[in-house]
Amino acid sequence: MHVPDGFINAPVSVATGALAAAAVAVSLRGARRELAGTGQGGGTGAERTAPLAGLVAAFIFAVQMLNFPVAAGTSGHLLGGALAAILVGPYTGVLCVSVVLLMQGVLFADGGLTALGVNITDMAIVTTVVAYGLFRVLVKVLPRSRRSITVASFVSALVSVPAAAVAFTALYALGGTADVPIGKVFTAMVGVHVLIGIGEAAITALTVGAVIAVRPDLVHGARGLTAPLELRTSPLTGAAPAAAATTPAPAAAAAPRRSVRRVWLAGLAAALVCAGGISYYASASPDGLEKVAHDQGIDAKARDHATKDSPLADYSVKDITDPRLSGGLAGVIGVGATLAVGTGVFVVLRRRRNAADARPSADSAPAERA
Repeated sequence: MHVPDGFINAPVSVATGALAAAAVAVSLRGARRELAGTGQGGGTGAERTAPLAGLVAAFIFAVQMLNFPVAAGTSGHLLGGALAAILVGPYTGVLCVSVVLLMQGVLFADGGLTALGVNITDMAIVTTVVAYGLFRVLVKVLPRSRRSITVASFVSALVSVPAAAVAFTALYALGGTADVPIGKVFTAMVGVHVLIGIGEAAITALTVGAVIAVRPDLVHGARGLTAPLELRTSPLTGAAPAAAATTPAPAAAAAPRRSVRRVWLAGLAAALVCAGGISYYASASPDGLEKVAHDQGIDAKARDHATKDSPLADYSVKDITDPRLSGGLAGVIGVGATLAVGTGVFVVLRRRRNAADARPSADSAPAERA
């Protein structure tokens, strides 16, 4: 659903750019809390979000290369907002998808540069807000179990994609550059993206379910799923049962940290395999927006991408004639670049949060000694 240059006029593009910038600024502040484990839902595993957030961005980049057929002559791909929000939190999720969109636009000529605000608004903000909001509602009404997390992931991801299609339609109604009946755009966009949403839901549920199966503590949306351990005193000791049942176990608070290295390496390997190998077999059909744009005439005033001559344009390495090698190498480069940029952003945010938390303690130390 990457919107090219020329689909949306300048005033609306500028307005969505400002909205996207504001949302990213808010997300930077919110992500500091999520990465430090002090935001809503913080707790076990929160301090391990920083090294995984960059990996989530890289994984989304890789899986977005895997276009899957949804109808005759039409394909779809992962948007990733639901997946990112559930794995690492909504604020961090907005930043993950924004990093992916930035790398795609700058390096691979995918999604217009003047339309970057439109794409961040549509693919990062709308999908994340809709998906995570619905996810939290479902988690509250469903039984507290791992299966419920997976089911909630499926449903929220499914709804997030047509929601993004509705958002694009609204933006096109405000600033579309071609004279196309908005009703036709709405019907075509929502119709095809409901089908794409099924693929999005399957990928999201499978990924979240796989992580929960091995490390539920690393899934932001699953925090609090397991009740804390409690000490129970035997009735033979004569202690009151009610008091015994509510005594927390001191050892639970001091549970040893588990390394995330294996999960991180497995996720990186999966991303490299998807981008470097499986992407060669992805559907070559236009995605949902491209198909609707061609059929409805939305692309009448589309412009060439500003970085169309990039060495990595169209997800292929310039001057390498073998399509399998060219596409695979471009995918691997994209995963590496997205991982590096994403990890750098989240590590800096984590360190700033830790420094801010430590500063009041340091300032108050002399007063306490006095």
